[in-house]
Amino acid sequence: MGLVSVAPKPNTSRPAREHKIYPYLLDDRPPQPGVVYRSDLHPAGPWILYLTAVMDWHSRYVLSWEVSVTMEENACISALESALRRHPKPEIFNSDQGSQFTGQAFTGVLKDQAIQISMDGKGRAMDNIMVERLCRSVKYEEIYLKEYRDVQELVQSLKTYFEFYNHQRPHSGLDGQTPAEVYWGQQGLGRAA
Repeated sequence: MGLVSVAPKPNTSRPAREHKIYPYLLDDRPPQPGVVYRSDLHPAGPWILYLTAVMDWHSRYVLSWEVSVTMEENACISALESALRRHPKPEIFNSDQGSQFTGQAFTGVLKDQAIQISMDGKGRAMDNIMVERLCRSVKYEEIYLKEYRDVQELVQSLKTYFEFYNHQRPHSGLDGQTPAEVYWGQQGLGRAA
């Protein structure tokens, strides 16, 4: 019958033994916008696809994202480089210990930019909650509600969704403001186009 569960598959954050694990650098108070970026990789879409999102930790503003057919680090690197091209570089980049984020190619981009590398460890699951919530929102507010003819249609739909998420969707955790209002407003840059 072709029935397949839409539940996330396990082990998207499995570390590679030969990769260096970096210490956790964040304290418990949220920083100002632009200080800490956060990323994660999640299964997404009606096909076997993965969504990588890079988000500003404080404002929840989605800085960049990529869709990939594999869990390899290429899409993660592309999302990171896109965020760094379009936005001021952060002081710290935080991620989980998945092999996509611990590989030399990914950490090399951060080192070349003199960005401190921080990784979640045991007991730090709540630091990832904003990216986890983003991916859940994308799935339940967009992906699971539609049927896509192909990956290109899914990508176009995600562009529209992330524009809505950043600029129109108020967040109770941001006192009813949108991520764009918090990210651009607190940096003194004005509203983004």
